[in-house]
Amino acid sequence: MRGLWRISSGGTFLASLACLAALASVSACGYQFQVEGAGPTIGGAKAAASAEPPPRLVIRTLENRTFEPNLETRYTNYIRYEFENGSGAQVVPDSEAADLVLSGQILSVTLPTLSFNLTTTLESRTEVVVFVKVEETRTKKQIWAQTIKGMSEFFITPDLQFNRALQNRAMEQAGRFIASDLAARFLMHVESGGLRKEAKTPAAPPPAP
Repeated sequence: MRGLWRISSGGTFLASLACLAALASVSACGYQFQVEGAGPTIGGAKAAASAEPPPRLVIRTLENRTFEPNLETRYTNYIRYEFENGSGAQVVPDSEAADLVLSGQILSVTLPTLSFNLTTTLESRTEVVVFVKVEETRTKKQIWAQTIKGMSEFFITPDLQFNRALQNRAMEQAGRFIASDLAARFLMHVESGGLRKEAKTPAAPPPAP
C-alpha cells in the first residue's frame, strides 16, 4: 500500500487508476477448476441460463490396472466430489435412473527420479494416468472421453516409512488434480453444447457379422 501511495502522491494518480482498471479486467477473466454453483465461465461473462435440466450422471468405480492397492476407491471419490461441485451434471447414485454413465481406468503409476547424487535419490515424482469415458445410458453411445496425467513431486528421506507416506500424499495430490481437471473439462463440454451435438449424431451401426 505504501508503494501505491507514493505513485499517486507523485502526480501519477491517473496512471494508478489505469493500472487498477487493468488489474480488474485481468481478474475478471480468471478461470478456476473448483467452482460453486453453475461453474466457471470463460471471459468473465455469466453463463446463459438453460431451460434444460442438468444431465443425471452415474459415476462407476474406476478399474485399477496398477499395483497400487485401493487407488480406485480414492480416485473415484475424488472424481465424484469434483463432479458434484462443478461439472454441469447432477451426480446420482447407481441405483437411480440416469442419463449418462462415467467409467474409466487408472492406467499407470510411475515414479521417475528427478534429482539424485552418487549414493541415493533425492527427489522423485508420482505420475498417474487415468482414462475416463461418458456414455449414454440408453444407447451405450460414447459421448465424451479424456486421458489425463496427474503429477506431484516429493522428496526422499532416509526413513523408508516416511517416504511411503510422502509417496501416498503425492498420489493423492495427483488424483485430486486429475479429478478437478476432468470436472472442468466436462463442464466446458456441457456449456458449449457438446452433449446436444452428440445426441444429434447417430450412433455408428454395429459391425457386419
